[in-house]
Amino acid sequence: MHGAPHLATFLTDLLSVSRTETRPLIRLTLPICGAQLAQAGMSVTDVMMTGRVSATDLAAVSVGSSLWLPLMLFMTGTLMGLTPIVAHLLGAGSIERIRPSVHQALWVALALGLVSALLLWLTVTPIFRLMNVPHEVAQGSAAYLSAVAFGMPGVALFQALRAFSDGMNHTRPSLWISLVGLAVNIPSNFVLIYGGEGLTGLFGDWLPAWMQGLPALGALGCGIATALSMWVMCLAMAVYTRRSQAYGSVSLWHSPTPPRGRLIGELLYVGVPIGVAIFVEVTLFTLISLFIASLGEVTVAAHQVALNYTSILFMLPLALSMALTVRVGNTLGQGKVERARMVAWNGVLVSVLIALFNSVLLWFTAKPVMALYTHDTAVQRLALSLILLAMLYQISDSLQVSLAGALRGYKDTRIIMLITLFAYWAVGLAGGHWLGTRGLPGWTEPLGVHGYWIGLIAGLTVAAMLLGERLRRKTKGVANGRLDIAPD
Repeated sequence: MHGAPHLATFLTDLLSVSRTETRPLIRLTLPICGAQLAQAGMSVTDVMMTGRVSATDLAAVSVGSSLWLPLMLFMTGTLMGLTPIVAHLLGAGSIERIRPSVHQALWVALALGLVSALLLWLTVTPIFRLMNVPHEVAQGSAAYLSAVAFGMPGVALFQALRAFSDGMNHTRPSLWISLVGLAVNIPSNFVLIYGGEGLTGLFGDWLPAWMQGLPALGALGCGIATALSMWVMCLAMAVYTRRSQAYGSVSLWHSPTPPRGRLIGELLYVGVPIGVAIFVEVTLFTLISLFIASLGEVTVAAHQVALNYTSILFMLPLALSMALTVRVGNTLGQGKVERARMVAWNGVLVSVLIALFNSVLLWFTAKPVMALYTHDTAVQRLALSLILLAMLYQISDSLQVSLAGALRGYKDTRIIMLITLFAYWAVGLAGGHWLGTRGLPGWTEPLGVHGYWIGLIAGLTVAAMLLGERLRRKTKGVANGRLDIAPD
C-alpha cells in the first residue's frame, strides 16, 4: 500500500513530462531514422547492382560486406560515445569544452579508420583460405575490400562528426548528407560496375566515345563506389559543420586540439562498450545465419527474407534510442536529474507505442511484402510463420534498445555491454541453438529455424528485463544523489 502513492505521483509526473517531451523526441528521431534507411539503401543498391553482373560478383560483395560492416559498426558504436558527452556539455552550457572533445573524437576516428583499412588489406586473404571460400569469389571479394578499405577513415570521420551534430540536437544534417551519399553511390555503382557497355545500353549514341570504352569492374567497381560515397559524406559533413550557423558557438574548425589522453580516455570509456555491444548484436545474427545454412535453401531464404523486413522496421526504435540518448544527456547536463528520469521513462513508453505500431504493420503487410521478396510459395509460407514470431518480440526488442539509449544518456555503457553479451549469446544464441537442434527433450522435436527465432525472443526479453531494472536503479540512484553520471 505504501508504494501506491509513489506510483501515482510517478505516473502523474510522467504524463506531465510526456506532453512537453514527446514532440521534440520525435523531431530528433525521424531524421535519424531517415539517415539509417539511406545508409542501408547503399547496401541494398550494392547487392542489387552486382547481382545483375554475375553470381560470383554478388557472392564476392556479400562475403566482403560480412567482414567490413562489423568493423564499421564497431567504429560507429565507439564514436557514438561522443553524443552523450556533447549532450551533457551542451545542457550544462559548457560550450567551450565541446570543441576539444570533438577534436579527440576525430583523432580516435582517424586511428580506427586506418586500423580498419589495414585489417582489410592484410587479413582478408588468410581469412578466406581458412573459410575455404571458392577462389573466384575470394579473389573478387579481396579486390572489393581493398577498395572499400580506402573509405574506412572517411566513414569513421563522418560518424564522429555525426555524433557531434546529434549531441548538439541537430539530427537533420546526417539525414541530408546520408541521402547525398546514396545519390553518389547509385550512379557511381552503375558506371564502375557495368562500365561502358552498361552506359551504352542506357544512353546509346549520346554517350561520348571515351566513356564507351570504360571497363566493367564488377565487385571492384562496387568497392570503389562505396569508398567514394564514404569520403563524399565525410567532406560534406565537414563543410556543413564549418559553415552552418547552428554550430557557430562551438567554433569547431578553429584552433585544432592535439591528442589529450584524459579526453580520449573519457570517449573510449563511454564509447568502446557501445561498439562492443553493437558488434555482439551483429555477430548474433551472423552466427544464426551460419547455423541454419545446413537446414536447406528454403529455410535460409525464408530466414533472410523475414529478417530483412523486420530489420527495416527496427530502424524506427533504433533511431528513437539514439534520440533518447541526446534528450537524457541534455537534461542531465542542465542538472535536472528528476526530469531526466521522467524523460528516460517517457522515451521507453514511446518505444512501446512504436512496437505496437510495428506489430500491427507486420500483421497487415506481411503477406503482400513476402510476395514482393519471392514467388516461391514454400519460402513465403515459412517466412510468414517467422514473421508471426517477429510480432512477439517487437515489444521486447523496442524496449531493450530504448532502455539502452536512455542508459547511454547517463554514460552508463559498460553494463549494457555485459547484459548484451549474456542475453544475446548465452540466452539468445545458445538457447536458440539448443531449441533448433535438440528441442525440449521429452516435449518437442528439434524446432529448426523456429527454435532460433524463439531463442531471439528469449534473449531480447531477458535483455529488456535486465536493462529495465538497471535503468530503474540508475535513475533512482542519480535522483537521490547516490550515483555519479560521469566516468570513473
